[in-house]
Amino acid sequence: MFDKDLIKKVYDELPLRVKAAKSKLNRPMTYAEKILYAHLFDRRLTSSFERGKDYVDFAPDRVAMQDATAQMALLQFMNSGQETTAVPSTVHCDHLIQAHVDGKTDLSVAFRANQEVFDFLESVSNKYGIGFWKPGAGIIHQVVLENYAFPGGMMIGTDSHTPNAGGLGMIAIGVGGADAVDVMAGMAWELKMPKLIGVRLTGKLNGWTSPKDIILKVAGILTVKGGTGAIIEYFGEGAESLSATGKGTICNMGAEVGATTSLFAYDNSMERYLKATGRNDVAQMANAIRETLSADPEVFENPERYFDQLIEINLSELEPHINGPFTPDLATPVSTMKEVARKNNWPLNVSVGLIGSCTNSSYEDISRAASVARQALEKGLKAQAEFTVTPGSEQVRYTIERDGFIEIFEQIGGKVFANACGPCIGQWARPGAEKNEKNTIIHSFNRNFSKRNDGNPNTHAFVTSPEMVTALAISGKLDFNPLTDTLTNDKGEKIKLDAPNGFELPVRGFDVKDPGYQAPAKNGAAVTVTVDPHSSRLQLLEPFAQWNGENITGARLLIKALGKCTTDHISMAGPWLRFRGHLDNISNNLLIGAVNAFNQETNRVKNQLDGTYNEVPKVQRAYKANGIPSIIVGDHNYGEGSSREHAAMEPRHLGVFAVIVKSFARIHETNLKKQGMLALTFDRENDYDLIREDDTFNFADLHAFEPGKQLTLQVVHSDGSSHVLKLNHTYNTQQIEWFKAGSALNLIRKQH
Repeated sequence: MFDKDLIKKVYDELPLRVKAAKSKLNRPMTYAEKILYAHLFDRRLTSSFERGKDYVDFAPDRVAMQDATAQMALLQFMNSGQETTAVPSTVHCDHLIQAHVDGKTDLSVAFRANQEVFDFLESVSNKYGIGFWKPGAGIIHQVVLENYAFPGGMMIGTDSHTPNAGGLGMIAIGVGGADAVDVMAGMAWELKMPKLIGVRLTGKLNGWTSPKDIILKVAGILTVKGGTGAIIEYFGEGAESLSATGKGTICNMGAEVGATTSLFAYDNSMERYLKATGRNDVAQMANAIRETLSADPEVFENPERYFDQLIEINLSELEPHINGPFTPDLATPVSTMKEVARKNNWPLNVSVGLIGSCTNSSYEDISRAASVARQALEKGLKAQAEFTVTPGSEQVRYTIERDGFIEIFEQIGGKVFANACGPCIGQWARPGAEKNEKNTIIHSFNRNFSKRNDGNPNTHAFVTSPEMVTALAISGKLDFNPLTDTLTNDKGEKIKLDAPNGFELPVRGFDVKDPGYQAPAKNGAAVTVTVDPHSSRLQLLEPFAQWNGENITGARLLIKALGKCTTDHISMAGPWLRFRGHLDNISNNLLIGAVNAFNQETNRVKNQLDGTYNEVPKVQRAYKANGIPSIIVGDHNYGEGSSREHAAMEPRHLGVFAVIVKSFARIHETNLKKQGMLALTFDRENDYDLIREDDTFNFADLHAFEPGKQLTLQVVHSDGSSHVLKLNHTYNTQQIEWFKAGSALNLIRKQH
């Protein structure tokens, strides 16, 4: 097991720190609050903190990075002046493996295509004491759950679905690479004290309903931004009835409602999972402080007093949900899908069903899906849609193969991809996707934005549980309801599928021959990290220029983005993943997916130097070449989705200095601040409508940039008229210093 000494230290101190915090707050505490206050960077608790207002410095226990985001994070860390990471850290190679043929073939292709990047990550990990999980070892969040997550701990990860570890009672938060650099360099990690959303679960799941349906229901209630700035804490008898991996699924998808993180308190299911994954010592230590690893009893008795918002869900009455298309919060109960799908003219034929991913690849998930597939075989049914399986880790893959589940899936025509992200993040070489044909796919992943899975804007992607995916793939119909509908088998008989059944944990235990872990070199100083200056994949970083202390004037508009603008729109994944370690090359995808509000087109904006229209990156490079600053204007929840900091580094690299929107997604706002940019919001949302295509922008009071003080922007229109706008911001004193220094990393470098 990993981190035994670290976990022992946390558990030795946790009860005392919680006691001190409770004394300062003078009231009972939720479980999330206990972990937060126990992980303050300054161990001397001098005051309480106001939720949603006060910025707080924390000291996470560990850092996890996936290969796509680790490249830029580690390139930055190399400039921090540190000899080793200050906290245990890991790199997981899971994003750069494209799903196409099968796991073995695709892994071999990925090794050849990405050898340079994998070698770089391995050597940097060796040099700085970082654990390295090789390609094929598994998806970061599943590997973390199996090996590192522990109740009462705090970790950050450079991926938005890091909260998956909340299934083991850990506060785990997705961040940008610059945040990870801070923590690895021994600095405090800053976060605005989150608000708290309580979700009380009563009753017990039954039949076709699964843990996935809980978060699909919550997404429908909160929407994609309803959890912004908040931690979602689940509790109640219903919570205790769920498996640890089921809890992980729920916490994982909390990212889809914008939540800072989600978590469950320590209980018997977590104890069982810790023991099953070889961490009996952790379970014993957790059992010794079980009361600390849960909210105080008074919270359960009167939750409305302690949470900013309370949601109640009766699991006994919950039915399976199918969310989508194009957004994970469009929640449809399976009983109403026939009506809703026809009303919206969604394609009813399911072309592909996909199960697995970091969200739903546990042994329990796979065993329940396999029970549905087994029924199909026994009852003379064949899958009417293509069917794929993406295991979450080599340990899961090896165990489900041993127990015969992979064979069952293959017998209904299933294809098993590599232990990697694959189709979930757009790493899917789907045949025919380039035709942009209107079609429906159904998957057990977490995210389903337009073009997310296969690059086709006309693919209607729906999210549901693995067992429901399997049933709908067998039926071939989006509007099939396995609770009530029948299918016709090869003998012409009407067949009804029975409710799925599965195993929380493998009866014979987990097994694996080679989990794919590589420990770092004992003497990192002897390791040399080299980057080919002519490489198209990797590029050493040059520090961004610091602010010159003057007001920024004469700025031009790069784009006024219309509607939803996620990090996928700002910095696409898919084929662009290969450039995640080369800032200049990946900047050629800047905002190519965003819709221009003035012509409703993507990747076509006006170059105000000559009046022509061109691709967004080309126009911005023209402004940069001519020394002209520029701004981006956006709508609500700008930057929702992935934690990728490239969406902040690319505009910074190409000369954009400010992003002005109606509202931000949390991680993206922080990423912009870290890179020395201005992340601002309209004081009056309707001021968004005042921005014209040919405007010039002048800041009037940057020299007076202070916490809590609005900034003033003069907008000059091409006809000579103008408006003066007030802009809000959430910068504190430290973050303003990031802006002045040119980036947070510049400030770190100065301090060492």
